[in-house]
Amino acid sequence: MLKPYQSLPIQDCGEPLVAIPLTEFSTETPPPYARLGADYGDQSPYCLRAGVLAALQDAQANLRRIEPGWSLHIFDAYRPLAVQQFMVDYTYGELLKGRSLSPDALSNAQQADLWQEVYQFWAAPNPDPATPPPHSTGAALDLTLINALGELVPMGGEIDEISVRSHPDYYAHPQNDREQTYGDHRQLLRDAMAAAGFRQHPNEWWHFSQGDQLWAWLNQQSDPTGEYLARYGRVIF
Repeated sequence: MLKPYQSLPIQDCGEPLVAIPLTEFSTETPPPYARLGADYGDQSPYCLRAGVLAALQDAQANLRRIEPGWSLHIFDAYRPLAVQQFMVDYTYGELLKGRSLSPDALSNAQQADLWQEVYQFWAAPNPDPATPPPHSTGAALDLTLINALGELVPMGGEIDEISVRSHPDYYAHPQNDREQTYGDHRQLLRDAMAAAGFRQHPNEWWHFSQGDQLWAWLNQQSDPTGEYLARYGRVIF
């Protein structure tokens, strides 16, 4: 299932995939998808293209100018195709389990509806170099905020949650103080990342990218007269 942004051309700049310095950022150990059983082989999820890492360091500096002592908490960054496939299948299974559905009892229409839900949030693990999943380019990452006490900041929804609460602007019109806080935290993350050149996924408050097809497509939506190329394609070892 191709997404609109995957029609944009890629002109890979050849920048290397480099390790995120874990002393500079907050991360999870072990990585979340590895805990679920995803096999990264000899790769680490805590890697990005060199230019994207430099932008991420700028984003954290932006955050700390507003909230001293706070950090970006990286949930997931580089993702091999095998891990993308694992998580797509895992998410489908979790939807079945959460709704007490048996895969053998589903009609074709029901299966199609479930897969549509999955692919609203997950890119297909397509091996075609022209249509890579964003995380497989080393130009996308999932992240949230951690405060000066080392506590995860409440964002009003979990990373990877398949729900309308995952939409970045879900709390744009808060009904109470708690929702206002969630909205403020989401805006803080968005502002810190945007000031460093990142674009946010339209459906996911936690997903940001720079230089991939989604980033180029979002720039084109903002500026239809411009011509945008993705500068990062799938990392191939």
